[in-house]
Amino acid sequence: MNAVRTFFQDLAKISNVEIIQKISLAIEQSLYPSLPQSPPDVEALRIYLILHEFHLFDQPKLYSSIICPFAKSLLSLSKVALNVFNSWWQINQPSFFNRLIVIYKSCIEFLLQLPDTTNHLEVSKRQEGLFISMEMLRKLNEVNEAHNQIIPYHKFYVPELKDRVNIRDDYISWVQRTNRLSQVGGVTIQTGLYFCNYPFLFDGAAKSVLLQTDAALQMQNAIESAHRINLISCFTPMQIFDPVNPCLILKVSRNTIVQDTLNELHSKHSADLKKPLKVIFLGEEAVDEGGVRKEFFMLLLREVLDPKYGMFKLHEESNLQWFNPSTFEDPNMFHMIGILCGLAIYNFTIINLQFPLALYKKLLKKPVTVDDVKELDPGVGKGLQDLLDYDGDDFEAVFNLSFEIMQEQFGEIKSVELCTDGKNKLVNQTNKHEYINLYVDYLLNKSVEVQFKAFSEGFHSVCGGNVLDLFHPQELQAMVVGNEDYDFTEFEKNTDYKNDYHKYHPTIKMFWEVFHEMSLEDKKKFLLFLTGSDRIPVFGMKNVKMTIQPAGGGEKFLPVAHTCFNLLDLPRYTVKSTLREKLLLAIQQTEGFGLV
Repeated sequence: MNAVRTFFQDLAKISNVEIIQKISLAIEQSLYPSLPQSPPDVEALRIYLILHEFHLFDQPKLYSSIICPFAKSLLSLSKVALNVFNSWWQINQPSFFNRLIVIYKSCIEFLLQLPDTTNHLEVSKRQEGLFISMEMLRKLNEVNEAHNQIIPYHKFYVPELKDRVNIRDDYISWVQRTNRLSQVGGVTIQTGLYFCNYPFLFDGAAKSVLLQTDAALQMQNAIESAHRINLISCFTPMQIFDPVNPCLILKVSRNTIVQDTLNELHSKHSADLKKPLKVIFLGEEAVDEGGVRKEFFMLLLREVLDPKYGMFKLHEESNLQWFNPSTFEDPNMFHMIGILCGLAIYNFTIINLQFPLALYKKLLKKPVTVDDVKELDPGVGKGLQDLLDYDGDDFEAVFNLSFEIMQEQFGEIKSVELCTDGKNKLVNQTNKHEYINLYVDYLLNKSVEVQFKAFSEGFHSVCGGNVLDLFHPQELQAMVVGNEDYDFTEFEKNTDYKNDYHKYHPTIKMFWEVFHEMSLEDKKKFLLFLTGSDRIPVFGMKNVKMTIQPAGGGEKFLPVAHTCFNLLDLPRYTVKSTLREKLLLAIQQTEGFGLV
């Protein structure tokens, strides 16, 4: 393929336009019509690998003459022929695979930016081009996922989609769709072309919009249902009805927040979980406009993750939590935490939940691998990788392992057999992959089956439905805990000021000088201090809005963060070194939650 690429690169240097036009015409009029669906020989399939290197495929304006007709022929190949392609794409260099993705993404981007037209033939041509390009990318994505991502999944993103397409309307139409089909040439397409059939094209921000849309639909349905019940009760005077609240109201005490939340959720119907969440702290008058809800999640999760409950085990090397297989807690507690994670997503509240990617894989029914063990427990992960890497003939003598592992259960070290009679089955070069797979399965699945099942049922009682099928595990994780795409210049631009503070105030100017001079780790600590999380929403820094107001007491006092409102009380410091000292001291003392 390198020789093919070099040949086509030389061909692209030809300055004689007439020669290129003749080659193009020969491809359109002679080559394409002669391409069979079932080639007589595997070698005849190589044209589909080779021709994509022709430089005319870099010109998306040729989508209807060169690019899409070729893709249409490829997609029409027999299943056997397509399977050959799967293996070829897998063994070729990732750069060749990536080129195909760039070609068809460019077609989509080109078509989306074209001006509207009322010409029915042009509309049909564009729709077919769009459909074929997306189908080709679907095929490539299937190959990519089947082979553990030849290239990163985000290479399929088409960010222009959220700007060019009304993805809210597309999602609603997709949810309500009927299977109407039409024939365009030899390609069967839907008369309504749904971009949601191609979720791998959506980036995290676009999928966040889809999640918002799904949440809004479900919340609206729940609100309308509550209003209908209340309306019906007005016309049935002989019966006594309690008014149905259009919101999910949780009334809790700060002192007994875990038990109160558990009791409140037990008293709710499943339909109530789809309503907008409002939290009331008993004895307080604050109206929940989002800040109280945010504080509720932070306080509650800090409590349930406390070692005194023993529900989760902290792996110190990774600083990540995992389900404790030896917990004494009732599964209802795990069910509650699953509900809370679902409520956080559906109410667009980032929570500080330090779990590995394996959790989100399991929620989306994706298989976990040894890489997930490496993330959660690097020490164990390294040990398993050492087994994989070792190819010596003295494997059994070096490692001396059987299909039996030692685990702590309720304070005692006990042996666990990974298979029948595992203690008598030695691990060797032949079966080491089986051993590792069983080890991973036990650690991340079987040992915590009861706990995760309860958590998952709680989570899906809120977030179940079509929309979750659109997410990668990494994208779902970002919806729960945010991401690390920091833009601190944008953060400064979005900041508001109160009272006599403004962006030109001497203290404010000093604050931003100090902030931008801080290390990335200290900036993350500041975000944790201010917002309760060192990560940001999938929409980026524009969704992290800080307000700074002056604080009394003089320069000897530390800055104070009102975490539930992203509000910073900043004393009127006059010396930059003092401001730096006090700010760094404040962010070091948050211990995970800078709450006031």
